[in-house]
This record gives sequence, C-alpha cells and structure tokens, in this order.
Amino acid sequence: MKTYAAFRIHRDEQGHHAGIEPLPIPEPAPGEVLIRVQYSSVNYKDALAGTGRGKILRTFPLVGGVDAAGRVERSEHPSYRAGDAVIATGWGLSFDHDGAYAQYLCVPGDWLVPMPEGLDARAAMILGTAGFTAALALHRMLVNGQRPELGPILVTGASGGVGSMAVAILARLGYEVVAVSGKPALQDWLKGLGAARVIGRDALAEAQRPLEAAEWGGAIDNVGGELLAQITRTTVPNGNIAAIGLAGGHELHTSVMPFILRGVSLLGCNSVDVPNPLRAELWGHLAGDWRPAALASMATETIGLTGLPEAFERLLAGRTHGRILVRLDED
Repeated sequence: MKTYAAFRIHRDEQGHHAGIEPLPIPEPAPGEVLIRVQYSSVNYKDALAGTGRGKILRTFPLVGGVDAAGRVERSEHPSYRAGDAVIATGWGLSFDHDGAYAQYLCVPGDWLVPMPEGLDARAAMILGTAGFTAALALHRMLVNGQRPELGPILVTGASGGVGSMAVAILARLGYEVVAVSGKPALQDWLKGLGAARVIGRDALAEAQRPLEAAEWGGAIDNVGGELLAQITRTTVPNGNIAAIGLAGGHELHTSVMPFILRGVSLLGCNSVDVPNPLRAELWGHLAGDWRPAALASMATETIGLTGLPEAFERLLAGRTHGRILVRLDED
C-alpha cells in the first residue's frame, strides 16, 4: 500500500499530540479530487489547532492545514482532470476534514478553485487564507461604499499574515493605509508593503467616550476587543470596519452611537464557507488587479512538515511576521 507523509493531530487518552505519520493514499470517491500538494502555509488558526491551544478541530485525529495549492492527481469531478492546478482553502479543511499538511489531499471538487492565470502554487500560498480573507474584507467594504476619499484605512495586527496582506492590497488600490503594530522593528517592512504610517497598539487608548474625533475612513481589524471598540468611536461617517480576527479578545464593549449617529458599519468576515462564485472572483482579483506589488517579499520563510511545531510556537508568541510557507513536494 502506497503511503504519504502527513502532520496529524490527535486528542485522546494521552491528551493532545501531533506529528508526522504515514497515511495510505486515498482513492477519490464520486465528486472528489485527489491533489498532489505542492505548498501550504501557516496561519494563526493552524497554530492553535496544531498546539491544541484553540478548539479548532471538530473531529480527531485529523491532518492539519487550512491552505493547499497543487495539481490534480486523480479526479472524480467533472470540472477537474489530472494535471490541473488548483487551490483549496477554507470549507472543512482542518476542521472536520483532513487538511493540507500532507503530500496528498482528497477533497470534494466543489471546494476547489482553478489556479488563476498569473499565479503558481507558491504565489497562491503566499496569499493563502490570509490574502483571501483580506480580499473578502475589502470586497465587503467596497460593496458598502468604501472609497479612498473617506480617509485613511486603519489595519490592525498589521505585521501578521492577514494584516500585511490587507496593507499591501489597500495600498495597491490607492488607499492611504495606517498600520497598527506592536513591533517597531518592522516599520520599514510595513512601509515597504505600502503603509503610509505605522502607529503603536496604544495609539487609540485615549478614545474612551462613545464618540471621539473622526479620523479613520475605515478599518480592517485583526485584533477585536478594546482596540476594535476604540476604532468604532473614531471612524468617519459612513466608514466601514471589517472584523476578521480576535487576537486581542472576543468581547466588544462599545455603544450604538457610532452606528446610529455616524452610520458606521461593522462588517463580519468569515472566509471559511464563501460561495464558489465569489471565491473564484476574489482569487481572480488576487491574481490580477489586487495582487500585492511586493508579494514575493511577503513570504518570510519556507519550512517542511518537520518545521511546523516550532513555527506554531513562534507564531503564537508573536515572533513571526508575514507569511510562512510549507513546501510539500520535497518532503
């Protein structure tokens, strides 16, 4: 029986444990596609799942990894055939279905997006769920009337995967971007991605009244908690705040005044189960007119499966920036 290497996560009588295991190569069922994975990436969600510090996985054991790019090995889906380049992100990957930290991935064909012209597997995984989530946030803001004339866009958690992608994409589209980061050493890197200014995490700490001076045309927020509350109080009339993360806390203590007196909109973004037509549209933008100008430089390191545990620890400790790629075709 042919096997492949996979980073598998367990929770059993021994507690949480994870590591590389050989698994039998599956045969795709009707409607499924077997992919030879070339690249994946490391996201905050992956680190939580891989270390057991977040309740991410619904079933155990499960292969980790929410992002995959590779080529079709075998297909039982009418839209795909052997050799096609594809992307898989979100849906049930590393939630209730084996994920992409493996040399092979078998998924429903309806979860896949054909690789857009202009991207290859590596570039697609530099973008990955981070770039896709940033694109979804921007899409929701644009649909709701966001435009550069409303003022600068605040991006919190700017040195992380989603944050850095949001900085780069917004700058590409002509927005003035103000990056919020607690890592002074990364100011030049963030400005190289397109940030006009970089401010510290406590820059909005004095914004405690229900309404403060309106400063931000909108925001893409990775942090949640008190920082998100402060952003609601300082956003201009009709500005949009896209909420995409909760690294700073899941609770939100604010008032309705920004929403009813200034018409501020708080837009939730869930990138997991975005319908395929919109998913394909956003990937088309990421490959073309929204593609970050410095995309290659946003991949700060490339690891194999053996490097995952250490990368998870560094990411959760705030000692990473940009995007960490996982290369599977050499493991």
